[in-house]
Amino acid sequence: MELISEIARFEESVDLEKDFRIGWSWRHVRIWPATLCRLFKDGYLENVFRSNSYTGYRLSEKGRELVLASRETESPNQPEPKLNLPDTLFADIIGHEEVKELLTATLLAEKPVHVLLTGPPALAKTLFLWDIEQTFGEKAIWLVGSATSKAGLWDLVAEREPRILLIDEIDKMNAVDMAALLTMMEGGRLVRAKRGRELDIHNPLKVIAASNRMEKLSPELRSRFAVRKLNPYSRSEFLAVVKGVLVRKESLSSELAEEIARKLDGRSQDVRDAIRIARLAPQVGVEKAIKLLLGGEMNER
Repeated sequence: MELISEIARFEESVDLEKDFRIGWSWRHVRIWPATLCRLFKDGYLENVFRSNSYTGYRLSEKGRELVLASRETESPNQPEPKLNLPDTLFADIIGHEEVKELLTATLLAEKPVHVLLTGPPALAKTLFLWDIEQTFGEKAIWLVGSATSKAGLWDLVAEREPRILLIDEIDKMNAVDMAALLTMMEGGRLVRAKRGRELDIHNPLKVIAASNRMEKLSPELRSRFAVRKLNPYSRSEFLAVVKGVLVRKESLSSELAEEIARKLDGRSQDVRDAIRIARLAPQVGVEKAIKLLLGGEMNER
């Protein structure tokens, strides 16, 4: 029943007479040929076209009747369950209250609203993405723009069907992936026509991205985002963020997190440096870790 319902949704999302006059194939509905053959033998599908290289299907009258009967027993217009937000979301991020409110509203919105966080390095842009990924697990996919094609971005989206797509360094995404991202953000549809790897799926996911540089993004892509620029942290805010991240994400004691934050003060404004130091400290100590990672001589603070 799930497969037949999925096929019905696909047929309703396309123009069968214009684009699939010879029927759709297994690649379009992402159902294995052997399974489609079984549904055909059971009378739920009909063959529209058959050749050595292509078999085109459509739902049969029996298949459409089964879908209608199933929908009549379901609750009408049942919405997809809302995402639940814990009270601790963004708790380790100091300041940026308006950004927190925007992202919270975006995550709770029924329809997609896309957000782009921008500003110089070493702010909380990546921290926001981390918190969302850890909160939503399989419902969110985290990607780095410079590695999207290597990671098989669109195969991953098609397979996992996430509700949230998190993209760090989106300005480094290649042109092909940016073009695909544009269509998905605009209408929730992902289409790929490469022979043997066709995709045509509908997934109205929400995109939350981060970028250090706006000038590399096309005007078309920027227009699809609500853009928020983050301001640099003050010294006290940065120290508080470092301690919060190390305690919550790296499971450090408050004392060790305080030591790392204090000794890193004045040497770096990047929270990721603090995380790297925390991971090396058990082997070489805090001072040695800072010297190895950042170079130069350490002064006791």
